[in-house]
Order: sequence, then structure tokens, then C-alpha cells
Amino acid sequence: MKIRLISGLLSTLLLFWATAAHAESTFQNPIITQRADGQVYKHTDGYLYYMGTVPEYDRLELRRAKTLDELGTTKELKTIWTKHATGQMGSHIWAPEIHNIDGKWYVYFAAGESRNVWTISVFALENDEANPLEGTWNEKGQVKLNWNTFALDFTTFTHKGQRYGIWAEKDPAAPTINSSLYIAKMDSPTSIVGKGVKISTPEFPWETVKYKVNEGPAVLIKNGRVFLTYSASATDFNYCMGMLTAKEDADLLDPKSWEKAKEPVLKTDEKAGVFGPGHNSFITLDDGKGTLEDVIIYHARSYKDIKGDPLNDPNRCQRAQVIHWNADGTPNFMPPVPDAPGKKFPAVAP
Repeated sequence: MKIRLISGLLSTLLLFWATAAHAESTFQNPIITQRADGQVYKHTDGYLYYMGTVPEYDRLELRRAKTLDELGTTKELKTIWTKHATGQMGSHIWAPEIHNIDGKWYVYFAAGESRNVWTISVFALENDEANPLEGTWNEKGQVKLNWNTFALDFTTFTHKGQRYGIWAEKDPAAPTINSSLYIAKMDSPTSIVGKGVKISTPEFPWETVKYKVNEGPAVLIKNGRVFLTYSASATDFNYCMGMLTAKEDADLLDPKSWEKAKEPVLKTDEKAGVFGPGHNSFITLDDGKGTLEDVIIYHARSYKDIKGDPLNDPNRCQRAQVIHWNADGTPNFMPPVPDAPGKKFPAVAP
């Protein structure tokens, strides 16, 4: 009897130790309130740099911290650029991303014209200081893409020594489609080679609720594959995340290389209190115990019902959670993690 009891206790302890050793990180969600379309960039200086859309749509804000949880309270925060009073870059300042390329910092963002606010294009800034919170951010002009009508959500990544750009854009020849995803090689941090190739367009019912949208691309390369997530449908509780997959040795400029998931990979979960998740980015972090964890950053609201245009509701907030990996090597983002108990955020814009 004693032997069985001791054996049972040992088994329980071993299970506890194994679970503790592999316990994944948790975050104080939301990590940042009233910020959408967020991107976190991990630099070699040990800092995490964050940019996201502010509710006023009028400026670019940069912040940095040592951990994701500290990004929401850091004092290392600065407005690095404000919209123009007239002309280009005069409205709808959306979805900024920061990248360090060849020793310089670049920020890509979408902006509309002051009068024609839906004539939206992608623009870039450059800073050659080691600390991007210092120095001068210089305007590098418009990143020329396929057309000059509606383009946004530009991101960049390198694969097998080649830099690529991926973005969302409206094809003037397809007036019923709000935006599709395009990819191109880049020959400089602010220019693409030739024209972008369309690799995804809204086609499934969950991609076409109220608006036919593919936008907010993000890339994660792992397990011999290139995973490209994106967001779809209107920006209310219908907003959700889809995914394309290509083999790592495939021609990424060939649309046939990409396989689209037939169902969303992250969507509203009323039980968790997460509504309209999307426009994500990825980052790999050390859990503090020497284990690397892949983390998804995405925005969502904590309620379903919105008065008026969802774009005027300020409470899309940044969330983070560790990615689980399926047995076949594909990422599993579900279910979304509920917000931290008791954590509050403003109901209206400050």
C-alpha cells in the first residue's frame, strides 16, 4: 500500500514538474489599450519596439520596453511624426510598422489625402540613429506599388537572402473587391521590383462580411513553411484572421505556391470576451528560462456591440498570447486568451 502511495505521489510530482517546466508565458492582456494594428519589433539592442494605430488617426507614436507587459506603461514613448495639414499624408494615418534594415530604421505607414481621405497610399520614414526614439525621422516619400488609389498595411521580411514586401491594395479593375494581398521583391528599403503579384483575394463568406477585405498581412517562417496571416471582413466583431501557407523553398511570387485556409484561424470568441481579433504581428521571445516562444500580437475589442462606424470606436486593444503548434507543424492560434481579470481600460477616447 505504501509503495503504491509513494509511486502515485512520485507520478504526481513528475507531472507537476513537467508541466511547470513547459508552462507557457502569459501576458497582462490587453498589453496596450486603445491601440490597433500593432506591430512589435525585437531588436538586437534587447528592446521591443512597438507601433500601432492611434484612435485619432493623426500621428505616429513609437514606444519601447524590455517586455511586452511593460509596453503599455513605458515612459519611453514619443510621437515621431504628425500628419500634414494639407495634401498627401493629411488623414487616416494607419497601421505603422518599424523595421531595422541595413543599420537604419524605417517606418512604413498608410495615409490618406487631407481632402480625398480614402485616397490612401503607403509612405516611409527613415532614421539612422541607433535609438529610433532619438534623431530625426526623414520622409522618404510614397512607396510606389501597383496603383495609386488605395493601398495600406505594408510589411516586409527576408527569406533566403531576399527581401520581400507584402501589402493590401484595391485593384481598380475589380471595383467590388475592397482589397487583396500582393507580394513583390524589394530592391531597396523603400521600393519594390516591378509590380506586385496578387496572392489572395476575398472569396469565402467569412472574408466578405459587409466588406470584401484581405488586409493586415504578417509573416511567420517555421517548420519548413512560410505562414502568412491576414485579416478579413468589416472591422467590427466580424473581423477575423485567415492564413496562407507556402513551402519554404517555393517561389513566393507564384500565386500557386500559396494554399489558403478555408476557415478563419482566429475569430471572435464570446466566451473569452474577445471580439473582432485581427491585424496581427509575430515575435519570438525567451520565456526567461531559456525556452523560445512564438507569440502573436493582435488587436480586438472586449465587447460586441458598437454604436456607429467601428472605425470611430477607440477600444481596439493590443493582446498577446503564445502560439501553440499542431502535430503537423502548423500554428494554432485558438482559442483567444481572455483579458486579465479586473483589468480595466477607458470606454471612450482620452
